[in-house]
Amino acid sequence: PWNAPVILGTRAVVWPLAFGNTVVMKASEQSPRTHGHIVAALVDAGIPDGVVSLICNDPADAATVVDALITHPLVRHVNFTGSTKVGRIVAQAAAAELKRSVLELGGKAPFVVLDDADLEAAASAASFGGFMNAGQICMSTERVVVAESVADRFVEKLAARADALVTGDPTDPQTQVGPVVNESASEHIAELIEDATAKGAKLAAGGTAEGTLLRPTVLSGVTPEMRIYGEESFGPVIAVIAVADDDAAVEIANDTEYGLAASVFGADVSRARSVAGRIESGICHINGATVHDEATAPFGGVKHSGWGRFGSGQVAQEFTDLRWITVSEEERHYPI
Repeated sequence: PWNAPVILGTRAVVWPLAFGNTVVMKASEQSPRTHGHIVAALVDAGIPDGVVSLICNDPADAATVVDALITHPLVRHVNFTGSTKVGRIVAQAAAAELKRSVLELGGKAPFVVLDDADLEAAASAASFGGFMNAGQICMSTERVVVAESVADRFVEKLAARADALVTGDPTDPQTQVGPVVNESASEHIAELIEDATAKGAKLAAGGTAEGTLLRPTVLSGVTPEMRIYGEESFGPVIAVIAVADDDAAVEIANDTEYGLAASVFGADVSRARSVAGRIESGICHINGATVHDEATAPFGGVKHSGWGRFGSGQVAQEFTDLRWITVSEEERHYPI
């Protein structure tokens, strides 16, 4: 994937390598040189010839290249990180060949704010989760589901943080939010914002763009009729939905095809854990941001966010085959 090409590109190859596999890495068309540097670093470190290979392709040839990679008899396993749309294609191709796959796909991470939450801490975590890397993270905070009794105060605090963020050239040390990947992404995000405001959402912060540079945006009063309620924006936009109680919060949090990351903020940890336990996601952080990954923790999603896990001991199940080997040390008697 292109959005975190060093971290996610490295993750894609080091786990299978650690368990004794050889790897063919298909570089993203958006960041082929970065992915090339990962393979070059492994070669420079002395990895044997043929253990890691790199393939780059023109975007127009992607379907042909992917099909060739998945159907080749020497390929035993597939792992893919990217959009749910492409993930379905990869999954179908792998299934046709009876090959296992690990899929880490899209997300629409809910960020639940209970009525007893520390609103300053929650706003800080939501701002980081929603605007880090211009919202181009599969775990990005896309929806804040907040208790009605504290919704106005929370939106005010989150909007103030969004307005204070410095947007601009990512090579400038002062910049906190850089551009999205291309004009097409910028246009898509602008359409989602326009659709939401046309249907009654209020622009609490941001909403403007200059080319690929979008101001961090907070939309309040978001409803299911708006595209941004269900579509992944993959940009610096947070949709805020106010709810009456914990049950409603869980219902809204689960009202999505995705299930990768989530967060729950609340002072009563037992109550927050109860809510977290009812949210359909592979990952949920209590009083922490949705954007949080550790190599020692199992990382992956449910529903249309994919299947399988990277990280921790769980990853061994993904890149090895469980076998049964017996040794007979005594003469055995058989019925025929």
